[in-house]
Amino acid sequence: MSTGKALPRRVLIIVENLSVPFDRRVWNEATTLQAAGYDVSVICPMGSSATARHEVLQGIHIYRHPLPEARYACSYIFEYLVALFWETVLTWRLFLTRGFDVIHACNPPDLIFLIGGFFKIFFRKKFIFDHHDISPELFEAKFGRRGLYYRLLLVLERLSFLTSDISIATNNSYRRIALERGRMDPERVFVVRSGPNLDRLTIMPPDQALKHGRKYLVVYVGVMGVQEGIPYLLHAVRRIVLDIGSKDVHFRLMGSGPELGAMKVLAEELGITSFVTFTGRVSEEELVRTLNTADVCVNPDECNAMNDKSTMNKVMEYMAVGKPIVQFDMTEGRVSAAEASLYAKCNDSVDFADKILELLSDAERRRIMGEAGRRRICDMFAWPHEAMKLLAAYETVFAEKKPAPQRPNQTPRPM
Repeated sequence: MSTGKALPRRVLIIVENLSVPFDRRVWNEATTLQAAGYDVSVICPMGSSATARHEVLQGIHIYRHPLPEARYACSYIFEYLVALFWETVLTWRLFLTRGFDVIHACNPPDLIFLIGGFFKIFFRKKFIFDHHDISPELFEAKFGRRGLYYRLLLVLERLSFLTSDISIATNNSYRRIALERGRMDPERVFVVRSGPNLDRLTIMPPDQALKHGRKYLVVYVGVMGVQEGIPYLLHAVRRIVLDIGSKDVHFRLMGSGPELGAMKVLAEELGITSFVTFTGRVSEEELVRTLNTADVCVNPDECNAMNDKSTMNKVMEYMAVGKPIVQFDMTEGRVSAAEASLYAKCNDSVDFADKILELLSDAERRRIMGEAGRRRICDMFAWPHEAMKLLAAYETVFAEKKPAPQRPNQTPRPM
């Protein structure tokens, strides 16, 4: 006998870039949907701290697959094909067991539309394209060229937009790409920023031991990759501690990535190893403790088309704990931080160093900027603000009424 209770809407999120729950944006999205009554499953790669092939966290079923790490243009093709294979296998497994009503695809790469399009055409499932990175510009930033791969990525991006019922953009720059390159209907493009979760980024007393006996601590959090601009930061460190002679500053660089080893070698070549700590990936507790200890936080992302249009999670996290920022002058960096940051000339390590010293020399200015950044997060960008936009986007997807099924051989009753 039917109870009349509606079945929960079922969501399958597919992400390749990071493992869940370590991809903070995806985890915020998944937990928000779960709390709103959706039944959520996630397909993602395995990570160094997430090796279980299947586990349930906060009611969310996570299915992980192995994935080789690419470093060269040709090896990315192999990585993407391996990911697509496992994503397809696991999607079929979920389709035959837990089921889903919508596939929520988080790029890069822009290949998940192949899975979403198949289930959309043959099983009438919905497809959402969550546009995390602009893949053509990301390729150009990593490899310094365009060519055939770049043009192919533009085609795949266009097909992802074409397949999607709605698109989710991380900022207004990405929304413009969805409208112009993707030719999306404006009413079907929703901006959901990667707002930080203030329950995770709590304010606490500093840990002076992290300063290694020095007066100031400058902190970087993020990936150690090509486009993250770590060499600019290390050259700025050399200018500060060796050229200028300000030896009362320690630098703590948190994060892992393909360039971590090369950055350690560069620090040795520059003669600054005693002033720099590379931590690799750290726990949530150590991350929060370090951010609360920082006097200045930095974002040395290289000025390029990719970074100019992208919102950086680290900038939002710096602001969430009330820290002043130094970064290069780019469009979305200014949109995020506004008066909470100083902006160095693009790709100029000398000016970057000078901006750091400018802040370190003025405690009152640091306090004012930090408070301004914290207010921006609390009033505008914290995840609860963005969660409402995500749920509104999902309501649009599910608002479309399906036609009532026809009974076979049914003829209309005469009036």
